[in-house]
Amino acid sequence: MSMVTRIQQKQIAQLMSKGRRIDGRGLEDYRDLKVERGVIEKAEGSARVLLGRTEVLVGVKIDVGKPFPDTPDEGVLTVNSELVPLASPLFEPGPPKEEAIELARVVDRGIRESKAIKTEELCLIKGQKVLIVFIDVYVLNHDGNLIDASAIAALAALMNTKVANYEIAKEEVQVKPGYNQLPIQNYPIAITFAKINGKLAVDPGLKEEQAMDTRLTITIEKEGKICAIQKAGAGVLTEEQIAEAAKLAKTKAVEIRKSVVKE
Repeated sequence: MSMVTRIQQKQIAQLMSKGRRIDGRGLEDYRDLKVERGVIEKAEGSARVLLGRTEVLVGVKIDVGKPFPDTPDEGVLTVNSELVPLASPLFEPGPPKEEAIELARVVDRGIRESKAIKTEELCLIKGQKVLIVFIDVYVLNHDGNLIDASAIAALAALMNTKVANYEIAKEEVQVKPGYNQLPIQNYPIAITFAKINGKLAVDPGLKEEQAMDTRLTITIEKEGKICAIQKAGAGVLTEEQIAEAAKLAKTKAVEIRKSVVKE
């Protein structure tokens, strides 16, 4: 189900060719960003992000489980996303669709490849028991660029996460009073572009997404290095466009990180 007409698509493309957008932004401008932390009382960590009218809620839960055989001394990260039908007429009830799976994977990859969490500190008993970090992404209102909003919310929620004070006694895991902060060491920021009529625009709104040829997401870690890239759509990107996007992504990541990381 599309929400943008052919006339609107043509208008979007014409404006883009002049370096303008339907909401008045420049090609390099993000919408207003608002980050709230600690919004779910029952979760170990949570955050809500408003990116323009796009709204995403992320909750983090911590549990004890088994490590993966190839990383016996590291904790486990798992990301799931849910596109709530109330958030958009584009979403349907039922099992996760391709868009939800892709959203979870891109958020997961940014956190994992940047080594944002010190997973070795989540090991309780090597090869037997580690902490599992569950990140659940809920899209509450879809007005474009779910990836960046979800990645920002996931990072903010992780930084808000408290871990129970576990102690090992006689090969058994015991919970002691008090909490510790989840060990975070990197702060990945996803920056998404839409290619429309040969031009790249950052933070595409919903109508721009429906008019775009290609989408490109570049995730930048705290040192300014690229830790993940994701392309979607049938269109192509030139080497020059990818280089241009990477350069702008590094600049934008610094700006957005200041809204998320309060060190």
